[in-house]
Amino acid sequence: MKALVRSLSFVPSVLVGFLSALLAIPLFILAYHRLPDLDWPYHTDKVLIFFLIAALLFLMVRSFKFIFVTCAVATVGWLWYGTITGKYGFQEFYQDGKAMIYGMKSSNEKEFVFTGTRSLSTDREILRAIDYKNPVVRDFAVDATNEYFADEQQGTKMKYRILIQCLAIFKKINENWNYVSDPQDEEYIAKASESVNLLAGDCDDHSILMAAAVKSIGGIPRLVYTNGHIYPELLIGNKKDLDHISKLIHEKLFPKESNRRTIHYHQDEDGNIWVNLDYTAGYPGGKFMGEEVIECIYP
Repeated sequence: MKALVRSLSFVPSVLVGFLSALLAIPLFILAYHRLPDLDWPYHTDKVLIFFLIAALLFLMVRSFKFIFVTCAVATVGWLWYGTITGKYGFQEFYQDGKAMIYGMKSSNEKEFVFTGTRSLSTDREILRAIDYKNPVVRDFAVDATNEYFADEQQGTKMKYRILIQCLAIFKKINENWNYVSDPQDEEYIAKASESVNLLAGDCDDHSILMAAAVKSIGGIPRLVYTNGHIYPELLIGNKKDLDHISKLIHEKLFPKESNRRTIHYHQDEDGNIWVNLDYTAGYPGGKFMGEEVIECIYP
């Protein structure tokens, strides 16, 4: 009998370890959205944080049961209070968890590979064509936000509301855009206020209109030159903002177009995330047409 008891002596430790790992999941989600993103390869920073939390919980359960129970009850109470008062509660906690998982499994960063420079005169002409203060451009952008994703805009933080509205503009333009080439041996650059009514032109016309419409409602665009092509990108924010937007794109905004597909983005030297808005992509964050980057223009 004593031998049987000794052989089963490891069971309490296994149960404590399992319980610690189980309870580490919600604490990890809470910590993830409040700690700085270390951006280690293969999400090893997240794995390390999770195991550290699980190890601390394991020690607390074995050595300080009262403290552990108190912390667990306090966490549940805090989430319950947030749910009742309309602040951070169980629903927000659940959404944060889903956003984190989407961000870990469905995003793909591309590094810039700069290969040259362009004519400054062409850049100035493009910047002049991004006439985002023109009422025609502004009206077009506002109309797009009313036409698409109106329900998704409600009850969200202002920065996410603006991003959803920018993605409504993406949908409006890309669903109706007709590619038309420039005249032979000549670069024709149309103003955004001209392309609004036509919804036609080549890649620079598309990029100019997208940038102007996005900027007219408070979004932050930029234009990226690659070999023989130019495309627009939208500033999302940091990696945690990308997690949130990635979940929205996959679940609500572009579920069919982005099904089982990756969100492609660039990260600049300041850690800002820029998502692809090219017309060659069927959804925001679609695959880049060109890997090499010659230059970026910031309207």
